[in-house]
Amino acid sequence: MVYDFNASIGFDRRLFHQDIEGSAAHVKMLARQGILTEDERDSILGGLAGIREEVDAGKLVIDETCEDIHSFVEAELTRRVGDVGKKLHTGRSRNDQVALDMRLYVREQVVETDQLLKELLSVILRVMEENIETYMPGFTHLQKAQPVTLAHHFGAYFEMFKRDRQRMAEIYKRMNYCPLGAGALAGTTYPLDREYTASLLGFYGPTMNSMDSVSDRDYLIEFISALSLVMMHLSRFCEEIIIWNSNEYQFVEIDDAYSTGSSIMPQKKNPDIAELVRGKTGRVYGALMALLTTMKSLPLAYNKDMQEDKEVSFDAMDTVRSCIMLFTGMLDTLKVNKERMEKSAMNGFTNATDAADYLVGKGVPFRDAHSIIGRLVLYCIEKNTSIDALSLPELKSISDKFEEDIYDAVSLKTCVGKRLTFGAPGAEAMRKVTALHRDYLADETIDLACVPGKQGGM
Repeated sequence: MVYDFNASIGFDRRLFHQDIEGSAAHVKMLARQGILTEDERDSILGGLAGIREEVDAGKLVIDETCEDIHSFVEAELTRRVGDVGKKLHTGRSRNDQVALDMRLYVREQVVETDQLLKELLSVILRVMEENIETYMPGFTHLQKAQPVTLAHHFGAYFEMFKRDRQRMAEIYKRMNYCPLGAGALAGTTYPLDREYTASLLGFYGPTMNSMDSVSDRDYLIEFISALSLVMMHLSRFCEEIIIWNSNEYQFVEIDDAYSTGSSIMPQKKNPDIAELVRGKTGRVYGALMALLTTMKSLPLAYNKDMQEDKEVSFDAMDTVRSCIMLFTGMLDTLKVNKERMEKSAMNGFTNATDAADYLVGKGVPFRDAHSIIGRLVLYCIEKNTSIDALSLPELKSISDKFEEDIYDAVSLKTCVGKRLTFGAPGAEAMRKVTALHRDYLADETIDLACVPGKQGGM
């Protein structure tokens, strides 16, 4: 029972490739430093390569009676190449080995998440470019406020996910230092070349304090924190799509592949994928809180508590990856009801502010104009109509400042089109922004000069 409680192979087995990669780099360094002979190096590298190939091909099953993935690799290596396999662990502790494997794994996850976000941004940008003149109501407090476009609304989410990608790049740069060679906590007496090992594994260099090297989980907490923000952005977007997909709005229609019917009500089309993404956000938040709580009072250096970093983190990473992929597919197949959106903007008095600005242009003080339009809106509500549907005599009965040009002034095209400040929803401003977004997606990426395995290899 104690053995099972202490074991971690049930979940750290996913670090198999990282353990092989780190071990290969370590043994190359040991041979370069004369700690191993070239024959010993080649024997160990050949054994590691064979283990990896057979596990990948399904010919070798990872033995879950081993305590952890590191024990499995070393035991299997020794079985294949004999006692020379026991030399693999020279100058290395389980502590810095675990720290390395997890850092390699998280680094790959950061890169993969960045790529998924880039694919999502590409879909958002396509929708923006296709809907620069798709008018809809903009909301504050969930109430119709001013007219905008679907491109402008989606553009807000483009900015959110772009910031998420920026966070991925920052995390990558901050975490990309190699802990291998730190030993248990105080380095080693062997003449290790940590710079060489770091270069083989694609790191910028070695970590600078051996105690911090084996006890640092900041990079992991940062990553799960960034994933929590990704989920928050996805959840907000899902909430809007859920609302827009409802019978009351009918702004969009979710594709059948991303919705389900009711088991009892045949008329329903439920936005289950959007709701599940929204629901899984709390799951990722929970992982972040679990990590912070685990680390909050741990003294230096390594403590077994840190084994608890893996299960919740792996679950959070898997959850976010699937959520981004499914959300991207749902968004890519979403059908937009342009007419419904425009009608909603027209019937929601989103042009009331522009009507007030019109009166200001006619010499009416803004406070008076605000009051006049307030009375005008009340009149429209009583008549169940909109400002632009009133006759000129009706408008003049509220204020004699209204003239024939009021109709053009409060049209959605004019209301949106004249908002041309950078970042506003006007078509000219939006085209400038989408062009910049297109350039960003063409050029911006994490600097992947070194990817695990690309330099060191096997």
